[in-house]
Amino acid sequence: MTDTASSALDALTSNAIVSKLGEWYGSFSDARGALGLPNPGTIDNINREVQRDVFLNNLTFSGMRADLTKTFSAGQPLFQVSHSLSIGSQGMPPYQYAAMYGTSNLFCQANIDNDFSLNGRFNARITPALTLKTQMQLAPQQGAMMQPELDYTGADFSASIKAMNPSVLEGNLTGLFIGSFLQSVTPKLALGLEGVWQRPTAAHGPEVMMSYAARFKSSDWIASAQLMAQGGIQASYWRRLTEKVEAGVDITLQFMGMSGAAAMMGQPKREGVTTIGAKYDFKMSTFRAQIDSQGKLGCLLEKRVAPPVQVTFAGEIDHAKNQGKVGLAVTIEGAGDDAIMESQAEAAANAPPPPF
Repeated sequence: MTDTASSALDALTSNAIVSKLGEWYGSFSDARGALGLPNPGTIDNINREVQRDVFLNNLTFSGMRADLTKTFSAGQPLFQVSHSLSIGSQGMPPYQYAAMYGTSNLFCQANIDNDFSLNGRFNARITPALTLKTQMQLAPQQGAMMQPELDYTGADFSASIKAMNPSVLEGNLTGLFIGSFLQSVTPKLALGLEGVWQRPTAAHGPEVMMSYAARFKSSDWIASAQLMAQGGIQASYWRRLTEKVEAGVDITLQFMGMSGAAAMMGQPKREGVTTIGAKYDFKMSTFRAQIDSQGKLGCLLEKRVAPPVQVTFAGEIDHAKNQGKVGLAVTIEGAGDDAIMESQAEAAANAPPPPF
């Protein structure tokens, strides 16, 4: 290092402003750490208790399905493969093969169907707080999709940045980029924001949108709200009624563009949907049911018949469209020799000592 660079570095470090900023940041970090604020999770999962645990939107299906799963290793690493067969389903392929491999710092999952559509996920924990996630899709009719993502989990905040089909081949940066940040401001309240930057092609100008989120967590209930960039509002409320019963309410209000009489009156068109659902956990089964303001009623029953066999029944009635669908699935889980030995060893280790 030259004398000039050394002098500049000494002048910078001895600057009173830099020293004050360092002291202020250290005091702020100490005060924030003394509050003991929890990590609030991510904005993507801000209403996960309602949408993923209680509601059956991600679980319902139609037709008949059979899932055959073989676990070769249940410890570290975890490795299993599965075959899925379906008949009469509207959204599932007739055949799908999947494989999963996971350790404490690595997770890989891929599946391919009878049309040779390939989907894959790859998660790697770079540091205890930083995780790299990648999703890829190769479909003959739909083309290719890639979505890399970086998640950082702090003591009292979560930040992430993701991109969908990023490219510079057209001379300019194109794709969809999303950045989010969720911070705990009190032990129960968290506030966050999410920014979206998108540019479909180089000929189109970039678009920037912002949305805001809030989450309040009590001892037995959780409320969340999001103000969407397009003008929509989504609010969710989850509550644990008993030890085995959960309930949730979700309200979505969309402000559409001007049309018809609303355009003449200068008022936007509003569309809203309210959904109410409940989840019941029994000893060997789980039952979910939900109904929305558009007249759609659905239920899902998961029943563990035997340790390796599970039966799932799904039903849905849409009164507004006068339509209905029914689904029945059977899942059989088989364990390999290594998995059986590991489970037997774990059971023996946890067994009480024999009486004398």
